[in-house]
Amino acid sequence: MNKKNVAILVLSTLLSSGLTAVAVKATSSATAPETATAPTAPSAGQPIDLTYAAEQATNSVVYIKVSASSKQPNVQFFDPFEDFFEDFFGRGQRQRRQQQQQAPKRSGAGSGVILSKDGYIVTNNHVVQDADEILVKLNDNREFKGRIIGLDKNTDLAVIKIEADDLTPIPVTSSDNLKVGEWVLAIGNPYGLTSTVTAGIVSAKARMSGANPVESFIQTDAAINPGNSGGALVNARGELVGINAMLISQTGSYSGYGFAIPTTIMTKVVEDLKQFGTVQRALLGVTGQDLSAHIDMEKEKGKEVDLGTLSGVYVTEVASDGAAEAGGLQKGDVITAIDGKPIEKFGQLQEVLAIHRPGDKVKVTYFRNKKSHNTTLTLRNIQGTTTNIESIDTESMGAALRSLTDTEKRELGLRHGLLVSSIRSGKLMDAGISKGIIITQVNDRTMNSVTDFEEAVKEANMSQDRVLWIRAKTQSGLNRSYTVELGDTKENKKKK
Repeated sequence: MNKKNVAILVLSTLLSSGLTAVAVKATSSATAPETATAPTAPSAGQPIDLTYAAEQATNSVVYIKVSASSKQPNVQFFDPFEDFFEDFFGRGQRQRRQQQQQAPKRSGAGSGVILSKDGYIVTNNHVVQDADEILVKLNDNREFKGRIIGLDKNTDLAVIKIEADDLTPIPVTSSDNLKVGEWVLAIGNPYGLTSTVTAGIVSAKARMSGANPVESFIQTDAAINPGNSGGALVNARGELVGINAMLISQTGSYSGYGFAIPTTIMTKVVEDLKQFGTVQRALLGVTGQDLSAHIDMEKEKGKEVDLGTLSGVYVTEVASDGAAEAGGLQKGDVITAIDGKPIEKFGQLQEVLAIHRPGDKVKVTYFRNKKSHNTTLTLRNIQGTTTNIESIDTESMGAALRSLTDTEKRELGLRHGLLVSSIRSGKLMDAGISKGIIITQVNDRTMNSVTDFEEAVKEANMSQDRVLWIRAKTQSGLNRSYTVELGDTKENKKKK
């Protein structure tokens, strides 16, 4: 299929307005009468009865409704009465004025899967990332307000929490045990059709689409459509094996394949978000590609390739301060296993690394000069250290920020900026920032709102340098620049 003709659609097309990510949840089937015989789990050698899985899982899938405030753009306008008086009394040219245009709230719907009795729910990042309000509706029609515990754009996962007890958590199993050809159910609310259950098989594993920085999708032909995002992918025993996230389609609706985030990745991300507020991502320190793709590229150049193996991950580059370099890996090596688990493609390598944290040791098997070798590596984070990264609360930066008013923009000759309205001990004060300073840019991001600042801090905290480069102005119009170190001195000393 021509990639240019294929649209990769996050299953979150808004059902109402245009919220960036709307995914939907499929909830339950009706409760069986007391006189009905309870279904039993399917056993090997017998026809698959998917009613058991549907009844087991639907009560654990929730409907998520999100709303977000639309941006309120400033529009220029002319006052016709002002024009009349200016012309009549000769007061000169009319003045341009700005007025804030009120935009309606955006809303959308999505899905989530209950993981614990006390209200922890997993969903897609794109479902809730822009939400000002989250409403969670259970399968028994009870409704609760939800709050975000943590977000991870790299895997498109998020954890939210509702204040409820005695919920029905879904049983979670390792997606490693899932086999190609195995029956699965997708549960969601496509197009607002609640409690929709569709069936299919696992078409492939460890698929990569380029939609997320970290991905190793389960591919299935169970029908999913806009509104299924964040819903459950379960096996024939009703156990969670994945979180439905996206589809590939030329039309925008289901045309054969959907993709789910495997529970091997989901479980680790959820644990990190609950414990640290951010994902502790362990890196091997290499870039690479499927060996089969490398061989095909070389053949197109008229070259024959014999590396001693036909499957694995071909290493195209080794980071200078990464775990791989410390362990002796080189460009041109072929990674074939991690801790004894075969690695046939890059998606599998990402999935294996996703369950680890910085500081973990892994045994890497690789081919060089047609011979198999082993080395043990200590995984590192993006900063090149083995320590855990804590999330940074922007309030702990030590300053209260607010957007400039239209009057302030006009008086100061600025189009955007954040005013430091008060400051106390913290990283911003340590950098020399004082009350009244106007922050206009952080790490190449223009500051229009406090949200812009918060996102810039989060991105910098998870970057290699962990530094905020701030451009600002004084009330008198003088330019200022500041450097804010997000990492502490002890951590930098540990860096190798």
